[in-house]
Amino acid sequence: MKLFTGPLSMFGAKAQIAALEKGVALDCVMVPFDRDDNYLPKHPEVLRVNPKRQVPVLIDGEVELFDSTQIFEYLEDRVPEPALWPRGVAARARARQLELKSDEVFFPHVIRLFGLQQEMQSPAALAACAGCTAFYAELEVLLADREYLADSYSFADIAFYMAQVFAERKGAPMTEATPRLLAWRERVGARGPVREVVRPMMLFLASQGRPVPPFLQALIRT
Repeated sequence: MKLFTGPLSMFGAKAQIAALEKGVALDCVMVPFDRDDNYLPKHPEVLRVNPKRQVPVLIDGEVELFDSTQIFEYLEDRVPEPALWPRGVAARARARQLELKSDEVFFPHVIRLFGLQQEMQSPAALAACAGCTAFYAELEVLLADREYLADSYSFADIAFYMAQVFAERKGAPMTEATPRLLAWRERVGARGPVREVVRPMMLFLASQGRPVPPFLQALIRT
């Protein structure tokens, strides 16, 4: 399988972590990335497969996919074990909902912060940070009786972990107000596939003189 991704692609990282968790060998192609956080020039294979012109793109023989969730579902079907969705129908539905909320409810707050780095005290930035904080509080309650977001470790955990890495980078950190969520982040971040994907991202940031979130700085010292 060939995965087209980028050095700071949150969605590409989701797909890559899932593949590693399943023991799937991936040929990762890092597309060009410029200093303005744009993937330019666009890779021709990305343009050919994805009408949205974005990474990640997965090619596996005749199968050509874009969108990190669609790629994950393909990996889950192709390599069922170890499963990254819960077994039960209801539990699996809840996990899928959590993964969707991570991408479509939480991450839009983070995206807003991308363009507000010089205006972090502006009403728009404060509102985005408040949205992140509210989401953290919601997950803190969820973790009262479980170690992972959907009971067993799943793609929901992978999705939110990566989204939260970017929230930390852009000024919406978690705090001691959510101790269970902090412990959850430590558990997920200790997994080999997560470290294998996140470490090069942090090294890339450091190589460009960009800040690395405090909780990930140990990765660039090892």
